[in-house]
Amino acid sequence: MTLKQQRLAFEAAKNIYESATLVFHGVDGFDVYNISIPFERDGKRYLFGRLERRKEWARSWVRLFEETGQDEWTVVKDSMIYTLEDPYISEIGGELVLGGTHVQYERGKYSTFFGYFFRGANLHDLYYFTTGPNKMKDIRLVPLSDGKIGVFSRPRNADMRSKYGSESMIGFTVIDNLDELTADVIENAPYIHGIFGEGEWGGVNQAYLLDSGKIGVIGHICYRDQDENDGELRVYLNMAFVFDPITRESSDLHLIGSRPCYPPGPAKMPYLVDCVFASGIVMRPDGKADLYSGIGDCQAGRITIDYPFARHGRLV
Repeated sequence: MTLKQQRLAFEAAKNIYESATLVFHGVDGFDVYNISIPFERDGKRYLFGRLERRKEWARSWVRLFEETGQDEWTVVKDSMIYTLEDPYISEIGGELVLGGTHVQYERGKYSTFFGYFFRGANLHDLYYFTTGPNKMKDIRLVPLSDGKIGVFSRPRNADMRSKYGSESMIGFTVIDNLDELTADVIENAPYIHGIFGEGEWGGVNQAYLLDSGKIGVIGHICYRDQDENDGELRVYLNMAFVFDPITRESSDLHLIGSRPCYPPGPAKMPYLVDCVFASGIVMRPDGKADLYSGIGDCQAGRITIDYPFARHGRLV
């Protein structure tokens, strides 16, 4: 079954219990999208969000937001401004790790991009500590049951399709501590095979240690399509799968969200009208999960879904 067929089957049988577009205060004139998952510090809930003007591209900042109402977030005054795109967070050994994509310019024109990483115990005083490989996005960290750290990579380049059929791969390796996180370690992470089909691409957006010792992954999986006028569409879907760090086997890959699951809204470009870029899940008291996602590269949303790792363990 093609990914497009899987998407149609998912949408015919989906269970979406709530659907909301997030509202952001204090950033008039900017879209906020491709956010981190919400997290708690000192009794408050925060998230990092990507800010960008609708008509600009690759000119983004990342800011910290505090929850000030149901699906409402307000920028934290005087908080750090990071020259990054698409923030994500991990909590490793008492420290918060913030990652994001830094776009590099040369003579005023786009040159390349890298993953930048910041760390610290104080949310308001994170410091930059390492850089990922050239032109690699979607690098994610997860604490493991033995105290080590799992690292997911996401190479995507012209060689991928000729070698593997897919446009990207996902790699996985293990490090002992954050000081070992280097571009070489990430670049050389062995690949996990069998995730993406012909012409597909995607990556890990957030990874969770399960009490079974396995890793629950929330990610994105993508394919190209055409609209009714034969224009290009880049279809991004929310997906989940489970990875065993011992056997290196992945299983139970399934879709958990698509653009129609979220409220209607605009897109930054016509080819992104069918795009949702997952942030991750937050568990609810009722046992369901709130899935957060960027929408159309100009908004962020939340849907409530069934817990996607039900047969594989609970979040640690």
